[in-house]
Amino acid sequence: MNETMVCVVGNVATRPVYRETASGPAARFRVAVTSRYWDREKSAWADGHTNFFTVWANRQLATNTAASLSVGEPVIVQGRLKVRTETREGQQGWMSADIDAVAIGHDLARGTTAFRRVPRPEQTAATDRPEPNWETAADTSPPDRKVEGQPLPAAVVMT
Repeated sequence: MNETMVCVVGNVATRPVYRETASGPAARFRVAVTSRYWDREKSAWADGHTNFFTVWANRQLATNTAASLSVGEPVIVQGRLKVRTETREGQQGWMSADIDAVAIGHDLARGTTAFRRVPRPEQTAATDRPEPNWETAADTSPPDRKVEGQPLPAAVVMT
């Protein structure tokens, strides 16, 4: 209910680790998020502090993450932020910031990628259906309703 949803943009810092668990596939990797700011004295952009998050993915997202991501690639991660603290006897306490991912993707502002849909077993029967006819009907609008010789889309009805 009161979860903290975050969206981080950064780079994959560690190779995704994939595991088959009793509850299904799971994957984790670290993402580095570096803030940037304008340095007025140098009149240039400068890097600020880098935050590291451990990203956790489950089920199909885990499988696709392990198959798609490599170290150094720019990514966008959306999910629930979990800040954990732990203290152990005789050791200094530590904190970690984890993200339980809902969505992970390449940052297309910094490069290109090729998407390939992973077919689900129940979708294999649906591939036997013929492709629907997406052609629109011929334009029957009056000539004064056209813009510079371009017909209006078939879905627009003007009266």
